[in-house]
Amino acid sequence: MTIWVIRIFFLALCSAAGWAVGELRPEYAGHPWWGIVAGFGFGGLLIAVDEMLKGFSLRAFSAVTFGLILGMVVAQLIDHSGLFDNTEPATRWLVRLALFLAFGYIGMVLAMRSNKEDFSLIIPYVRFVPRGSADSWIVLDTSVIIDGRIAELLEANFLQGTVVVPRFVLRELHQLADSSDPQKRARGQRGLEMLNRIQKTRRNEVRIHEADYPDETGVDAKLIRLASNLGARLFTNDANLARVAGLQGVTCVNLHELARCLRTVLLPGEIVRLRIVREGRERDQGVGYLPDGTMVVVNRARSCIGREVEVRVQSSLQTGAGVMIFAELVSESEGSDPGSTTASSS
Repeated sequence: MTIWVIRIFFLALCSAAGWAVGELRPEYAGHPWWGIVAGFGFGGLLIAVDEMLKGFSLRAFSAVTFGLILGMVVAQLIDHSGLFDNTEPATRWLVRLALFLAFGYIGMVLAMRSNKEDFSLIIPYVRFVPRGSADSWIVLDTSVIIDGRIAELLEANFLQGTVVVPRFVLRELHQLADSSDPQKRARGQRGLEMLNRIQKTRRNEVRIHEADYPDETGVDAKLIRLASNLGARLFTNDANLARVAGLQGVTCVNLHELARCLRTVLLPGEIVRLRIVREGRERDQGVGYLPDGTMVVVNRARSCIGREVEVRVQSSLQTGAGVMIFAELVSESEGSDPGSTTASSS
């Protein structure tokens, strides 16, 4: 809404300027509407160009300007090389026009397709990088915001740096929250709640990045490009996105892999205290879970369902879903042994 207020004010200024210019020109004396129409049309043309350039970032504009200048320099060098000195004036004018148009266009296209590393070849020892070190930027994708564990990591001060939430990710969360599908709507609402929680974190600055990259069709491609441009770490729960980002040289952190690395490692003989929540597949077995979700199958524990007991680890089994631990109940006298190791679970 604010942008249209500015545009209407700009149109009014252009119309007033057109009327003022018309009053100064003797040929338009007595016809002020011609100046008003001309000013209004000029302002409308600029607003139309503004609409066409929507999503065109300042970085892209600076790259296009640099490419245009470079193309003009090359065209100027060729024009003054002496190759066309013997041509007729009319032909020379057409050659010069073709040179400037062609090299100007080629320069703009090449600048748009280049990345920031290419400019260091043109201007040696100069690099354009965001303020702060590369490790201080944390780019979040939609899945990791909805997951919510990133908020806990930030609140616990495990991650330091500026949190970057792209505008297109925020737009995707809004679309999910407005979806007619109850599951998608619940995921979108949870994502917005987690984002609000992240913004309240005082230890980390949170920024909404406006880059959109209209030439990229998918959100994953936009995330990788943004993280590459910022030199940032990309946090996600999408294994495929993590693989593609790694292939393109972008540092990517998969929270599922992080959680797997931080799982509790229990050796045979260790004593663990946990709650038996249900019966197992085999006769007289009980099943409990560690705080990280690891399932523990306890022999002779069916009668202990609903109670917290101490169990001794016997062995572990690696499955496709994770690690499964097998244990035995510990007697009260054995569990009170001061030489035993106890780990509590909530």
